[in-house]
Amino acid sequence: MKFSEQWLREWVNPAIGTQELIDQITMAGLEVDGFEPVAGQFSGVVVGEVKSVESHPDADKLRVCQVSDGDQTVQVVCGAPNVRTGLKVPFAVVGAVLPGDFKIKKAKLRGQPSEGMLCSESELGLSDNHDGLMELPADAPVGQDVADYLKLNDVTIDVDLTPNRSDCLSIKGIAREVGVLNSMLVTAPAFPAAEAVHSEVPDIRVEAPAGCPRYLGRILRNVNLQAESPLWMQEKLRRSGIRSIDAAVDVTNYVMLELGQPMHAFDRHEIEGGIVVRMASAGEKLVLLDGQEVELTNQTLIIADHAKPIAIAGVMGGEHSGVSEKTRDLVLESAFFDPITLAGKARHYGLHTDASHRFERGVDYQLAREAMERATQLLMDIVGGEPGEIVEVASEEYLPQSKTISLRSQRLTDVLGLEIDRTTVEEILTRLGLHIDKLLKGGWLVSVPSFRPDISIEEDLIEEVGRIYGYNNLPVTEPTGLLGLRLQEEATRPVAAIRNFFVDHGYQEAITYSFVDPDVQRLVDPDREGIALANPISADLSVMRTSLWSGLLKTVAYNQNRQQPRIRLFETGLRFVREGDRIDQRQMLSGVVVGSQYPENWVNGRRTADFFDVKGELESLFSLLGVEIQFVGSKHPALHPGQTAELLRDGEHVGWLGTLHPQVQKNLELNGTILMFELFLNSIVTGYVPNFKEISKFPEVRRDLAIIIGSEVTFADVERVARKHAGERLTALRVFDVYEGESLGEGNRSLALSLFWQHSERTLNEDEVHSLFNGVIDALKEELGAILRS
Repeated sequence: MKFSEQWLREWVNPAIGTQELIDQITMAGLEVDGFEPVAGQFSGVVVGEVKSVESHPDADKLRVCQVSDGDQTVQVVCGAPNVRTGLKVPFAVVGAVLPGDFKIKKAKLRGQPSEGMLCSESELGLSDNHDGLMELPADAPVGQDVADYLKLNDVTIDVDLTPNRSDCLSIKGIAREVGVLNSMLVTAPAFPAAEAVHSEVPDIRVEAPAGCPRYLGRILRNVNLQAESPLWMQEKLRRSGIRSIDAAVDVTNYVMLELGQPMHAFDRHEIEGGIVVRMASAGEKLVLLDGQEVELTNQTLIIADHAKPIAIAGVMGGEHSGVSEKTRDLVLESAFFDPITLAGKARHYGLHTDASHRFERGVDYQLAREAMERATQLLMDIVGGEPGEIVEVASEEYLPQSKTISLRSQRLTDVLGLEIDRTTVEEILTRLGLHIDKLLKGGWLVSVPSFRPDISIEEDLIEEVGRIYGYNNLPVTEPTGLLGLRLQEEATRPVAAIRNFFVDHGYQEAITYSFVDPDVQRLVDPDREGIALANPISADLSVMRTSLWSGLLKTVAYNQNRQQPRIRLFETGLRFVREGDRIDQRQMLSGVVVGSQYPENWVNGRRTADFFDVKGELESLFSLLGVEIQFVGSKHPALHPGQTAELLRDGEHVGWLGTLHPQVQKNLELNGTILMFELFLNSIVTGYVPNFKEISKFPEVRRDLAIIIGSEVTFADVERVARKHAGERLTALRVFDVYEGESLGEGNRSLALSLFWQHSERTLNEDEVHSLFNGVIDALKEELGAILRS
């Protein structure tokens, strides 16, 4: 929010300097981004009058002018296209010094003497406009110092407001704050309601009351838009960062800056029938005032007539219904639009306007009529016109409801660390425009005014008291509190332990966006539809992720494009899956491995990591966590057939491990073998509690056997059957040889196993071991069709 200090002081004028005013505003929570003079430093520039203009005899683009400075008339050579007889203009006399220490001297231009210089706005440091001379009003007093005439002893203050302080997006709001801080009354301009002089009223129909709970319209007939806005208005707009366009637009912009209510003016004769406030139909098109044609969506609130859209509500008007010099009758609009309905709509169409900036943050829902009367008065003063009655369409059930909040004096003391006198608290609240409905024994019952939508809870009131009382006046206190130790289940491992495990194994932790590219997500998880964002950052970050693989694979691509051959990443985070009417959010653990298993060195070479390397690392993790996980061959649309394992715990699915499918890899333009895993984090963090037992001092017994089984039988099945029938004294089962050859027959292979038994209290005898060993062999034959190899 940019504003002129002089304009602010017309409302409230504390006896403090500019720097103190800026410090005061900043310490009240309205941070000042910067301030600068409204014009460059210059001297010797007066109001001049062009008495005559003749063509330069030796230059087509130059003119020889006779210019009066009030005391004398001198000759000035000028090349500006708008110089003409009778023009009042800033005139830098000989000896003047312009911004940049540019001194004006007598000179000759193409042989013609020139005593002084006629100035543009840019040459005085007023703006970047250098298209022509700065034209002053016809009644400007010739010879008066331009700096005094334009009141350039002023600064522009730029306040960086937080989104909740929409009440300060106006001179009225800033003045209210300054008045509160200095215990001064604010003097607002007086503007009586205009009496209707004709009976014509706009036909207004609101079909979307939730988006537009209040809409006001008024017809102003017989205006003269060829009349220019007065210089004082143009200057206030310029010092607020807004360019003067025409009287109608200038007035609506002025009211927006002054009161905080955005407004719009339509050409009455370009509106067919009447005004309809409705949601757009998908595919409707509108050419905006900036010449851009947009295709509207059915989520956009618009202003339309009976035939077509004429404006995007709260954002920008349409070109067709905009005012021009030919406009004779105006329809003024002043409305309250729901901030949620308008949120993000301007950005959706690539726009950001002063109106949308205010409506999205919340405008005072009681302000529309006051703004309408102020705009009517200004327009009648500048362009004339005959006002009609104001038509208001309001839906009370959709308007914000006034809030009443209880403020406890003890809570105020506890939060601020200081006991403030009750009278002081009541004075601060009253000056802020809050109404104290009832004095409670332990506090106050406070009504919140319509211009403060940010105040909704007790803490908001405490913040208001604290900032007006002065943050510097609050004591420094150290908070105290009793904190009990949280119970940590011994069987549950902290996520930090999992992170440390992967870091110890050479992984880097990645943190990717929760919203991802829908095209990438369809490749890695085609069976689920991602939840679309209503207001995405960009088109390639427009859906919520259903798998962490989407972000990790994009990270792999980013690293490979920067010549990183070895990539090992893991990530913990939420995935989002729609299940009926709710969104299932689960904490996931995911990882990706590309390139060599070990960093390149003279010992390990460059062996590429494979499926079993990652499987072994996960098995180590599960051992650390104390959980038993089965790896079962399966299929996944994003993983390579035959190199995919489903992870089960007690028969329940907990995750996937596999190699990225070649087609997916090709579509993502990735290189090398890409191994991935993803697990439900909450399903693996809780395992068994470690317990210790005495190491047996009795000998261990080993038996070896070799079996021939079908190639489709996994070792997991062999291990399951063997352990089931080997008895509780089995301490280990290992594979020490795997063989496949023609001698075994097609589709067979040989596994050589070692089984170990040990008793904790005695030596096992031969008969016991032989019985268990034979039981294992018989079970393998019966359940898996194994053949004992001789």
